[in-house]
Amino acid sequence: MRPEQSTTEDGVAYRDLNGNGRMDPYEDPRLPVEERVDDLLGRLSLEEKVGLMFQTVIEAGADGTVLEHPGNISKSPTSTVVLGKHLSHFNVHALDDPRTAARWSNALQALAERTPHGIPVTVSTDPRHAFIENVGVSFSAGAFSQWPEPLGLAALRDADAVRRFADIARQEYAAVGIRAALHPTLDLATEPRWARQAGTFGQDPDLVTELGVAYLRGFQGDSLGPGSVACTSKHFPGGGPQKDGEDAHFPYGREQVYPGGRFDDHLKPFPAIIEAGTAGIMPYYGMPVDLVVDGVEIEPIGFGYNKQVVTGLLREKLGYDGVVVTDWELVNDNHVGDQVLPARAWGVEHLDPHGRMELILEAGADQFGGEECVDILLDLVRQGRVTEARIDESARRILAVKFRLGLFENPYVDEDEAAAVVGRDDFREEGYAAQARSVTVLHNEGGRLPLESGLRIYAERVSPEAVARHGKLVDRPEDADVAVVRLTAPFDPRSDLFLESWFHQGSLDFPPGLVARLERIAAVCPLVVDVVLDRPAVVTPLLRFASAVVGSYGSCDDALLDALTGTIAPVGRLPFDLPRSMEQVRGHGEDVPGYDDPLFPFGHGLRLESD
Repeated sequence: MRPEQSTTEDGVAYRDLNGNGRMDPYEDPRLPVEERVDDLLGRLSLEEKVGLMFQTVIEAGADGTVLEHPGNISKSPTSTVVLGKHLSHFNVHALDDPRTAARWSNALQALAERTPHGIPVTVSTDPRHAFIENVGVSFSAGAFSQWPEPLGLAALRDADAVRRFADIARQEYAAVGIRAALHPTLDLATEPRWARQAGTFGQDPDLVTELGVAYLRGFQGDSLGPGSVACTSKHFPGGGPQKDGEDAHFPYGREQVYPGGRFDDHLKPFPAIIEAGTAGIMPYYGMPVDLVVDGVEIEPIGFGYNKQVVTGLLREKLGYDGVVVTDWELVNDNHVGDQVLPARAWGVEHLDPHGRMELILEAGADQFGGEECVDILLDLVRQGRVTEARIDESARRILAVKFRLGLFENPYVDEDEAAAVVGRDDFREEGYAAQARSVTVLHNEGGRLPLESGLRIYAERVSPEAVARHGKLVDRPEDADVAVVRLTAPFDPRSDLFLESWFHQGSLDFPPGLVARLERIAAVCPLVVDVVLDRPAVVTPLLRFASAVVGSYGSCDDALLDALTGTIAPVGRLPFDLPRSMEQVRGHGEDVPGYDDPLFPFGHGLRLESD
């Protein structure tokens, strides 16, 4: 049960978290954060301090209860990790309706009250306000207001709109007890084949910096406080230039390369995000190859293990003294069902889990993402390989964030308020308008767009209900005034390793059979094609016959049709270059923003003119 609010003799309200009947300094809301951290740190056992240094996946139980058995991905019952292992940071996956989500959050906090010092839980999440469902990266919006992916926010070219989105997301997160965001993603989308571009703000370092800071301000405010959601900005020092575009979640994508010598472009957003006060920073999995910084060759091991990068560059050169949390599962392999995802110990695969954890701490990280193996760290301390002073250094940074968020004063949320705030009508309307406005008109031969109302429309991958709002749905192109077809940017399906099936990787070429079939449609009626640009598809063959081609980055069918008809004017501009061919992609340096001769350049976007 949560402790009752207590009051001192001189009228100070506090929560007696350790149940000793008096207000200890760490419970005193009047004291500076540093004093409260010092007091609490001196009271904690080694086991409690070690527990702070792990952040792992958690899943909610039925009807707002805590899950007391292993989940689909989570490894242990909730009480085991909270009470037995002293963890107090969790990355939540699926959530039900807002009221149930709030009830679960409160149940989790009530469980944490049973720990010796009542340290509240910090619940974090990957992005969950857009469309992409990928348990390793992001979740679709569900009950939350739905917006374009970050690429779509970048297409709007409006820092105020990005800050407004982040402020709305902050309100919805906080309403259900989520107080930490494992974003923004500040990687540059310079490698067209890379699977994670949808979560970025595009290829341009200046735009990414501007929008990244606006995003951070919307979540955290001008400084971290009781109304904030703490951000973990990622992936230091820029996770975009993956060799051949393969993602570093997987062994074949471990290498990060800089053939164009553009390391500084990828680093550029981070000094600004540090100055703006990001609560956390996450290094990427990637292993730099042939990287030289300030005349010094960087060791080819994953960034989370890399002392030159985390301590030398991030902490010492850039002056960052906040929390560094590793990306997920650098220490142990992850077995889910009959699949495995090897630990991302790139360059140090030969080390055992003890050696990997020791190296991560030596590099300068504070928290192990996706892990709950507290026994390994306790063993390292017992062996004398990690000092308790080193544990204290990280625990101090981690506790300071909890205090600044006001969690020690009140970590609980109100179910009625959660139901009222999450998915509020005006939030949904703003998200919907952003979906439509972010649509980017690439090609509009003969002014086919905007579409007139009342047309006979043949549609593929567009809901009949969306079509019916603007025209009449017909079954055959031959009977249509116009055809509207939605396509996903091409990718090569893969499903051997866990998570692999969720990642869109490989060729950006549309299959020839699809192109031929679309050309047959265009032969009998004007064809409008929307390509969902989670990656910069090669749309060159479509231009030969399509009357109009647009790009979208997370727009529902209704929002797309509103854009195509000009009901809501599409104003999106490309956040990256679109290549002419896969040959051009293969010949392009992974770290270089843009091409000398793209099919459509960064910033391209036609405007529609209505009569």
